[in-house]
Amino acid sequence: MRLTSPSQIRLVLLQFGLVPDKRKGQHFLGDHNILEKILQAADLSPDEGALEIGSGIGTLTRALAERAKQVLTFEVDAKLIPVIQHNLRGFQNVRLIHGDFLRQNLPELIRDTFGDSPFKVVANIPYSITSPILDRLFGVASGWTRAVLMIQREVAERLIAQPGTPEYSAISIFAQYHSRVEIVQRVSHTVFYPPPEVDSAIVRFTPLPKPLPPNEEKRLFRVVRAAFGQRRKTLLNALSGGLGLSRELVESVLHKAGIDPQRRGETLSLEEFITLSRLLFGGDVAARQ
Repeated sequence: MRLTSPSQIRLVLLQFGLVPDKRKGQHFLGDHNILEKILQAADLSPDEGALEIGSGIGTLTRALAERAKQVLTFEVDAKLIPVIQHNLRGFQNVRLIHGDFLRQNLPELIRDTFGDSPFKVVANIPYSITSPILDRLFGVASGWTRAVLMIQREVAERLIAQPGTPEYSAISIFAQYHSRVEIVQRVSHTVFYPPPEVDSAIVRFTPLPKPLPPNEEKRLFRVVRAAFGQRRKTLLNALSGGLGLSRELVESVLHKAGIDPQRRGETLSLEEFITLSRLLFGGDVAARQ
């Protein structure tokens, strides 16, 4: 059964009396070559596990089950559960969770499913919740060695964006702080059934050692959010307003960091943000928070 054939997808859905719900981001991959690109980017070995977010009708799930030691997959739509179970007949290495990925006890599920085995995250995720998913992956679902996600192309471009470019934003810094981010391939909207209105991209994330302890990390992203909160403002205005600090104090810290107060947040590198955060939340400044 070739679940990447649009005609086969329609047949399977018809068999269960279903139609794709676009409000839930249900656009099913209908191109075998793109499926292979995802799998190649993941490069799973038989002793590794795979975590999938959004099982859909089980297309990617089946392919992962054929390659991985164990698969942990999540699907929030109850109507799709019988479809997935039907398409996964014969596979004993798949644990299907009916529920919202964002609301699960991930450490417990990961431990119970994979034990001490390494695992990778491989998924075609709902585009509307990309940021919360990344936040969960980097903050809660620890232990994975690689993530390969199909996401909206516009978001993918922001994830790899460099300082000074229009795409550069807070999510660029967040992703690049936690991982090495690469676009494996840009994907046309026409490879999905039904096709979404936007193009996609296959993105690979390789986790990096975190340069800051948890308390400093929180302060860093507080500074980043303030700097990008109003993109048209200078750093001096954005940080003093966003952090509730006096202009005089912020200006002094910026000069100490070697950063022109008239620069804007979108021109700062991750390293500059780290330096700035440490200076802003050190000594007397930290005591005022």
